[in-house]
Amino acid sequence: MTPVFCNSAHVPAPEALLLKGGRLRQLRLRVRYGLLMHPSGPTLIDTGYTAHATAAPGRSAGLRLYRHLLRPDLIPQGQPEPFLARHGLRPEDIARVIVTHYHVDHISGLSLFPNARFTASRAAFQRLLTRSRWQNLHRATFPELLPPGFAERLDAIEDRPGGDLFGDGSVIALDLPGHADGHIGLLFPAARLLYGTDAQWLLAALESGRRPRGPMRLFAEDPAALAASTDLLHRFRAAGGTVMLCHDPAPAAFDEAP
Repeated sequence: MTPVFCNSAHVPAPEALLLKGGRLRQLRLRVRYGLLMHPSGPTLIDTGYTAHATAAPGRSAGLRLYRHLLRPDLIPQGQPEPFLARHGLRPEDIARVIVTHYHVDHISGLSLFPNARFTASRAAFQRLLTRSRWQNLHRATFPELLPPGFAERLDAIEDRPGGDLFGDGSVIALDLPGHADGHIGLLFPAARLLYGTDAQWLLAALESGRRPRGPMRLFAEDPAALAASTDLLHRFRAAGGTVMLCHDPAPAAFDEAP
């Protein structure tokens, strides 16, 4: 069982910020999210960037500022509705959304899926609710993007023994701390695929001599933990596995075919 990933948006960023020794050229980062056709029901991996974060009326000043600073350029055919339609699905058909962490570009479309349950970190969710608005803004987390009833629809990763999300060994959640509170990656053993989410933004940064320094480290929740998570991804790839990241700009083997 393997996922297919779609690109919801492009975000501009200088390579030198994301990669030690990188050039000053601007990269167009992808913002991936995935679809898994599991026997228990169609499952999304995050939701990507949607108009709920970039253009919805009533957005907070903090969310508008976030949009202004990051400048995501939404891809119309990469939004959830057309992506799902290409696979014969509607938003109402989605049974579950695996939330890898609570950053805007991973949760902004959760309200599109009225019948879905959410698999995510309960502990990180509870901390999200107790932080001040400023603390959440500093972490790029906005509770306003969570749909009503999120808590009642939450199936905590912490309750899944060994991170086995479906109880059949098909998808294993791995703690990849450092980037954000509750950040996880997803291991697909049958495909030898490890989706490292945002542990780094560029695959080249998995190499020990290319990891970003300076300003980029300031965005990490825990730089030391992030280094350890990056080491894990590097070892997995060195052993012959495939690593994917949410934002790497290059096409990947598990991306949806053009």
